Amino acid sequence: MEAFNPEYQNAHLESKIVVALERISEAFRVLLWDAGKEYGLTPIQLQLLLFFNSHPPEYCKVNYLAKEFNLTKATISESVRLLAKKELIFKETDARDTRSYSIFLTEKGKMIASKSASFSKALEKPIHSFSEDQKKDFFHSLLQLIEKLNKVGVITVQRNCFSCKFYQPGEGNDYCNLLKKPLYRSDIRIDCPEHEPASR
Repeated sequence: MEAFNPEYQNAHLESKIVVALERISEAFRVLLWDAGKEYGLTPIQLQLLLFFNSHPPEYCKVNYLAKEFNLTKATISESVRLLAKKELIFKETDARDTRSYSIFLTEKGKMIASKSASFSKALEKPIHSFSEDQKKDFFHSLLQLIEKLNKVGVITVQRNCFSCKFYQPGEGNDYCNLLKKPLYRSDIRIDCPEHEPASR
């Protein structure tokens, strides 16, 4: 039997958690579809716009995006082509490698990305009702799950503290050797702009 069988779920807490995560991911997909409808964008096109709006040029390349979103380069390239056709992005060739280019938002693309980002509030709102301890515990459990999925190759890209060379685990509090300060549970970043992968 598998996690989606109700009888199996009743006897296995892990399966209940898996199905709960599936329901949340479904809610995320629905919200993405709804947010993109107004502009004729698919969920992946909208996700790309949001990513371009908040990440540096070195991450906004087809090769990196394919790993980030666990999609083929062909799928990313097609989405990029359609976004360029809609005049939401433009490409800039890398001076050091003319075969490579970074992707930037046009003013119209920035406007749509900023307006569409508010879809996440529908997910944030119920979490606001949790106590601070509940939020910290929930976040910590999610980080541990992401880390384990990364180790087995299900999640290919990570920019959180646990996978960073500056991160130092501790018995009490962890520590960031870049910021030179202790890291409390709520300080752990899930998408850090200063992230540098730790050697494995």
